This record gives sequence, structure tokens and C-alpha cells, in this order.
Amino acid sequence: MPPNVLLICTDQQRFSALGAYGNDEIETPNLDRLAAQGVLFENCYVQSPVCAPSRASLMTGRYVHAHGLWANGVGLPDHERLFSKDLADAGYDCGLVGKFHLNACFGGRSEKRLDDGFRVFRWAHDPYPGSSENQYHRWLRTLRPDLAGAEGMTVDYDTLPTDLHYSRWIGNQTVDFLTHSRDRDKPFLFIANFFDPHHGFGAPDDYVRRYRDKQLSRPIPDDLASKPPIQTEASKASYAGHARGYTSYSPEELQEVKAAYYAMVTLVDDEVGRILDALDAQGLSDDTLVIFTSDHGEMLGDHQLMLKGPMMYEQAVRVPLILRWPAAIKPGMRCPELVQWIDLAPTILTAAGLQPRGQGQDLLPLATNRQTGRGWALSEYRNSGHPYDPPVHLTMLRRAQWKLVVQHATSRERTGELYDLTADPDEQQNLWDDPLHRDIRTDLQEFLLDVLVATEDRSQERIADW
Repeated sequence: MPPNVLLICTDQQRFSALGAYGNDEIETPNLDRLAAQGVLFENCYVQSPVCAPSRASLMTGRYVHAHGLWANGVGLPDHERLFSKDLADAGYDCGLVGKFHLNACFGGRSEKRLDDGFRVFRWAHDPYPGSSENQYHRWLRTLRPDLAGAEGMTVDYDTLPTDLHYSRWIGNQTVDFLTHSRDRDKPFLFIANFFDPHHGFGAPDDYVRRYRDKQLSRPIPDDLASKPPIQTEASKASYAGHARGYTSYSPEELQEVKAAYYAMVTLVDDEVGRILDALDAQGLSDDTLVIFTSDHGEMLGDHQLMLKGPMMYEQAVRVPLILRWPAAIKPGMRCPELVQWIDLAPTILTAAGLQPRGQGQDLLPLATNRQTGRGWALSEYRNSGHPYDPPVHLTMLRRAQWKLVVQHATSRERTGELYDLTADPDEQQNLWDDPLHRDIRTDLQEFLLDVLVATEDRSQERIADW
């Protein structure tokens, strides 16, 4: 029988918010254990620094400019095929709990489903009041009717007690699938999509207390003078003015935010521990490919920026990625290759013995040192979420130690960023206008053009010569 696949995904977790990545401030013993039992990818980049475009790349294995879901609130075209559908057609029992975000779900909408292959679909975009189809609210209503979005009631869903929290619900539903709901005659794919550590910045008090009195590291400073002007705008007001900007936070508030952010990650870590224990109890661990990752990062005050958006710093586009599969991956591996979120779909399909699809590459040969990677990564931002006026369109290329970020000229001035991540890992020195780096910038821009052409969607069949 082909392996089971358990994909655990958080929302807005930067790569450094994990002990296994060298963060000694945060408590993530279960995820650290997972990393010790498999392979940790040190340089995984998402295809967009915002949710929906990135998640569409995960599920299709295609770049943003190829699959067409270019911004939050845009729907994935009906003709796009999801890897979950391939697995279902091959006999997998497929399930999902939590967020999906391949279509608009703002203002009480229920997210439109594609032909996704999921037999079990326990959708809840987030913990906040919204669609009547929000399965978390239905569950909460059975336990505490007074908290399930009653008319005129204000509830802080982020700080609910652990036993009522959205992250606990995700853990419960995943454990239920593993122990009771799956079809035991089939291999399974289950996707557990946590909402934490997404803002708002809150967690159950018993988790926040672990960090409240700690002296946590301060944000990476940056005067932004050499950076594109849009970053100064975002520093004053996030999300094109729809959320607080960095400049409105006091140093004490920034520490409270980091404490809550770390608390959310630790809560998720505890739920991951319960899920891994359920795998063990069911005798499934040896035959299950477990993947842990996140859809994008969080600035958390670094570079005088909060949240996400028109920025391509490591904190925004580099995410954790851990794979554990005892049958194929030796424990304790670390992979420094540049990998991308589009690589997960072909990795899963290949592990299942199916033909890979999309534009990514199978990560298992990298994880076992049998192959090297492509050597570059691409991320795109196209005026997403609350759109900026004038619009902002960014493309990032990471190649070797270099990171190039192009702000495309529309009604804004063309500008950009260039960093040597070996000499300047904190991305403090923007070399975009440095005459000594003009040749490397030109070379990277030309390479970026080649990448964009090479990754165009040319799937339409050519029938004849003319």
C-alpha cells in the first residue's frame, strides 16, 4: 500500500519561530522532535507573502502567475487541478480540517469548493464569526452556545480557554480522523490547517504566561531610508491603512505581541504532539509521510514592519518545512538547498507512486542527498489583500546568496532591493543602487526574466504546425 500523507500547515509562521531552526526563546518540543526524526529544510520559500496565492501554489504545484489566484479574494480557476484530487482518484481517503482559502470567504461567504477530492471537509476559514458553514462555530455551539457568534456579542476568540480554542478544535478533528473517521481499507491524505499564529495577537492565558515575563529579543532595526517608499507607508499603517502599523506600537506592546505570537506557536506544537501520539497509537507512523510547514511568515516588528504584504524579507517569505517518513528519510537530516512550496505537490504525488504534476520538483531526492536543487526560488506579490493606491507589484528571486526584489513600475516609481544574504543575513544593506553591484543586479534581473518565461503556462496542447 502506498504511504499515508499527513500535511500539517500553520498560518503566518515565519521560519525562525521554531526551536529546530535555532530559536532558543520558543518552546516547540514536539515539532523539534519531528525535525529530529526526519529532514528539516533550512531554506524553504513560499510563492507569495500572503495567504490565498501561496495556498493555491501548494495545492496546484504551480507559480502564482501560472495558476491565476493572484490575490486574496480572487478565486482559483475551476480548471486548475489539485493534488488532493489526484490522490482521491488513485484510491486515497482524503480529508481536510480548518482553513483552505482557495476562494473568497469574506463577509460571511462560504468558500466555493472546487473538485478537490476531499471526502471529509471540515472547513472553518478562521475562528471569527462568519459563514454559517464554519464547522468550528458549529462545534463551539454544542459546547458553549453563548460563544458561538451570538447576535451583538463580542467574543475574543483568540484568547478563549484551550479546550475551546480553534487550535484545539483542529487537533481534535485530526485525531478523530486518524482514530475513527478514516477508511481503514485505503491510504489517507489528511490536511490539518491551523489558523495560528495568524494575528490577532492573542492566545489562552496559560500559554501567554510562559512568555510574558521573559526578556524576548527585540525586532531587527531598520531606518528604511534605502528601501522602497512603500515600506515606510506600511510601517505607519499595515494593510494599506486597514491595520496598525509598526510606528503605533510601543516597545512594551511589541514584546507583548511577540509573547502572544510565541504562545500561539506553542499551543499549535502541543496539538501537533497529540496528533503524532495518535499516529503512534494507531501504528501509522512508519507508513505515513508527515509534512509540517506554513503558508507565509510574519514581520513581527522586524524592519519596522508588522504582519505581511508588499515585502519580501526572510521573515515574510521563508517558512519552516519538515518532512518525516521513516521508510525513506533518515532521521536528523538538514537540507540547505533552496526549495519552494510548489515542490510539495510533486513530492506527495511521487511518494504515492503517481505521476507528479505542476512546476515543482520532488524533494525526496534532496532529502536523501541523491540530487541537488534548482538553485533559485521565486515569490510574487500582486497588490493583494487590502490593495494599495497606487498599486504595488513585487517579484522576488533568490539565487545562491543573492536576493533580488523588483517593484514593477505601474503608477509607482520603479525601484527594488538587492541583498547579499551571506554578508548581510538581516537584509540591512540594500545594494540596489550600489554601482559596485550593478553587474550582479543586471545578471539577476535577466535571470528573473528567463525564469518568468520558463514558468509560463504552456499546457495548452499544440494540435498542428499551424
